[in-house]
Amino acid sequence: MSVMEQADIQALLPHRYPFLLVDRIKELDPDRRVVGIKNVTVNEPFFQGHFPGRPVMPGVLIIEAMAQVGGVLAFKSMGQSAKPVVYLTGVDGAKFRKPVVPGDQLRFEIDVIRKRPPFWKMQAKAFVDDELVCEAEVTAMVTEEKP
Repeated sequence: MSVMEQADIQALLPHRYPFLLVDRIKELDPDRRVVGIKNVTVNEPFFQGHFPGRPVMPGVLIIEAMAQVGGVLAFKSMGQSAKPVVYLTGVDGAKFRKPVVPGDQLRFEIDVIRKRPPFWKMQAKAFVDDELVCEAEVTAMVTEEKP
């Protein structure tokens, strides 16, 4: 059972196809943790050039997807009255352990390490099935949208 479907995610995040990299939110505990899903399909536009005949999801897009899932957590943690804007400000200790290919389903588990407004530091992990494929600490700056 999902906590948030695609329409709910699009209502929060400013990203759109082909750069919206979150399909579903499965768990959400504001200020603490979020679990999101990305279904990796063969028709993703980046597979045309990365790499022809051997499609592999670019690591930078896995990091971006983790950051987007973390952005959902930040938005939902700020409450209904705020109009937050989230900027990725840092990536530390990124490790890529296995290629992600068409047909895989990425599960992102994001846990808040520290929150000192406006900055959030999160531990992000990406899994295919139960195998860790990527991990990193991501830092984001969360501000309110200026009119």
